[in-house]
Amino acid sequence: MELLEGAPVALGGPRGFAVTRTLPNRQRRMVGAWCFLDAYGPHDLSAAGDAGMRVGPHPHTGLQTVTWLVAGEVLHRDCLGNTQEIRPGQLNLMTAGRGISHSEETPASHSAVIHGVQLWVALPHADRDMPPAFAHHEDLPVVADGGLSATVLIGTFAGATSPARSHTPLVGAELTLAAGASARLPLSADFEYAVLALDGAADVDGVSLKPGPLLYLGAGRTSVSVSTGSASRLLLLGGEPFAERLVMWWNFVARDHDEIVHMRADWVAGTPRFGEVHGYDGPPIPAPPMPITRLVPRGSTR
Repeated sequence: MELLEGAPVALGGPRGFAVTRTLPNRQRRMVGAWCFLDAYGPHDLSAAGDAGMRVGPHPHTGLQTVTWLVAGEVLHRDCLGNTQEIRPGQLNLMTAGRGISHSEETPASHSAVIHGVQLWVALPHADRDMPPAFAHHEDLPVVADGGLSATVLIGTFAGATSPARSHTPLVGAELTLAAGASARLPLSADFEYAVLALDGAADVDGVSLKPGPLLYLGAGRTSVSVSTGSASRLLLLGGEPFAERLVMWWNFVARDHDEIVHMRADWVAGTPRFGEVHGYDGPPIPAPPMPITRLVPRGSTR
């Protein structure tokens, strides 16, 4: 078990929307195919002039984005023509494949608080150049047992399977525990797992977990115990260890440095690869300069 501390990041610059990034991490870059995890909030939007989330049009390749909210709303727009507002209990799943661009923002009419997570899933080599796609899922399976309720975002958990399409063996589930609840969660020995506290605090196999760090549980487990004194909400992530070596830079997932160079050049040049996002009130996000050294493909650990 490893407790992975997150790093504070401001989306859109020093005064941008504040998130805590726990994947990729210094010690561990991935959990299964999960390769990116930003948690944000609860963020109070009642202050005058606080526009909440405003992430202008930007590109992605070689991955899926998974958006999950605990509170608030996010408006998604993409170059495929999709405009979709997401609320708690719903899932937005965008598959970048060979290339897509999108924007995300707090809508004009919104709740007082925003709280959620943004995740990426690396696509395996066989699917990384597939056509881009977007899916919105409002009806997700829920498993309840005593004081535990589990909503299955993706994959299969406790016999319930999400309609969201994944391209590697994967699972993501939100676990809601009532005050004083305890449960033993079924796991697959072929998967590695991690747990993030979204709200409250819980004991996970003897480790006290509060919002902030990501608790890596490793592989080979068939179950894990969770308990809580007060009402809590956890995010369970898991998947078969991802064997391929990746280059992750800016918003791209690729296999070598030269691929990243070409992806960046296509975004800068405005080629058809990433299309155009319509309806967002603001400019696209410019690509940062390439690093002075070559990017090296890496595995799931550093």
